[in-house]
Amino acid sequence: MNAAIRKVGYAITFLVLVLVGQLTYLQVVDANRLANDPNNIRKFLRDFNRPRGEILTTDGQIVAQSIKTGGELKYQRVYPQGDLFAQISGYQSFVFGNTGVEASYDTVLTGRDTQFRLDNVGSILDENTGNVVLAQSLAAQQTARDALGGQKGSVVALDIETGEVLAMYSNPSFDPNPLAGHDTSAVNFAFFLLNNDAAKPALARSYRERFPPGSTFKVVTTAGALDLGIATPDRQFNAASEFQLPQTNSFVHNFGGATCGGGSLTQNFIQSCNVTFARLGAEMGQSFAPVMNNCGVGSGAVPIAPPLDLDPGAAGSIGPAADAPDARFALAGIGQGDVAVTPLEMALVAAGVANGGVIMEPRVAREITNADGNVIQTIDPKPWTTCMTRPTADALTAMMVENVEHGTATAAQITNVAVAGKTGTAQTGVEGQAPHAWFIAFAPADHPRFAVSVIVESGNELGNDVTGGAVAAPIAKQLLETLLGR
Repeated sequence: MNAAIRKVGYAITFLVLVLVGQLTYLQVVDANRLANDPNNIRKFLRDFNRPRGEILTTDGQIVAQSIKTGGELKYQRVYPQGDLFAQISGYQSFVFGNTGVEASYDTVLTGRDTQFRLDNVGSILDENTGNVVLAQSLAAQQTARDALGGQKGSVVALDIETGEVLAMYSNPSFDPNPLAGHDTSAVNFAFFLLNNDAAKPALARSYRERFPPGSTFKVVTTAGALDLGIATPDRQFNAASEFQLPQTNSFVHNFGGATCGGGSLTQNFIQSCNVTFARLGAEMGQSFAPVMNNCGVGSGAVPIAPPLDLDPGAAGSIGPAADAPDARFALAGIGQGDVAVTPLEMALVAAGVANGGVIMEPRVAREITNADGNVIQTIDPKPWTTCMTRPTADALTAMMVENVEHGTATAAQITNVAVAGKTGTAQTGVEGQAPHAWFIAFAPADHPRFAVSVIVESGNELGNDVTGGAVAAPIAKQLLETLLGR
């Protein structure tokens, strides 16, 4: 009898231990996965029936907030700024889930982050959610949108020392409010319209779309040539109108078919001579691949993406395969051929030059606050990659300043401020499509603070006559002036 009772006791103890183990696993080890499972309807019901923290600009303007509805779902997300921050904030949708900051900082906004869980201990009735304070000001973001002036394109501005994204807007954009509604049919219809719009307003071109960078990529080419010892700023080149790609019958020509060069590397840089930089790309050959990698541009089928704090994150940028023939690297030398980059990537390159060669991790959020507005976490800057040596960065800075003062980028001049910049006009490779106009810059060049990247897609009313200096540089100038408080 005692033996039978003992066996039953062992069995019960075993079952209790299994139950405790399973509960511990579900509530501790696997809790985050279950909580964030997109098929977990209980998560969505919970999130729409409790407060959610705000997303704010750095100057306190509300980008996203939750309001009480009085309906079956107690709270609804609203976006007072409409399309202005949509590609950063993303949206919270009962039907399609979360994107952007709404997704990447979800545990903060819902109060499920560890630091808020601890604060909730002993206060079961209170909802202790967090707020996300962005690095962008309303004025900077508005300037980015207004300066584009309805043209299809993108603008990105960075803090050089911290990597903070100070402005990031691409046109067209979209209004996230219809996607945050509680009427499932209306939300589905809004999503259908958005995703079937031929202009792709849901695509965050600034960090999710790749483009040929054209002559702005000559900054990377020059960095490689200087660091590898292939050239100095004073190296002399003969004037030429074309360059034959190695081991091919194809030629690279200068813009407009002109004869260009006939002087130092600096003179060729400010004239943006294609033949010179195609030659440098070919001379570097496969040694050019690691140079690009160090600047955040991948090789062949292996793109490199910066660690941006958004969900989904940044698309990777790409160049020729590491073992590609020299002709591919010659084309890469002028930002054509296999090279495809995001506007964010080119802003990071400009920031790297300004920061002595070191590129910081880009991030859209500056700090986390609690429900009372007190700062509980400042997001620390981190270096991402070293693109070039400091002497090379200093030499490139001098070339880029010369380019704004006397070269192709004079439209970016700001009174009493030294601006460093590089223009670009990128062929798209699509028959009948006008080239993209590019510009990257930073200022003040003598004490760098802000880096900017601008692309206007497929020209504008100028069509095939578009240039980065005429179209993109004035946009960068406006944004730099706003950031500098001028």
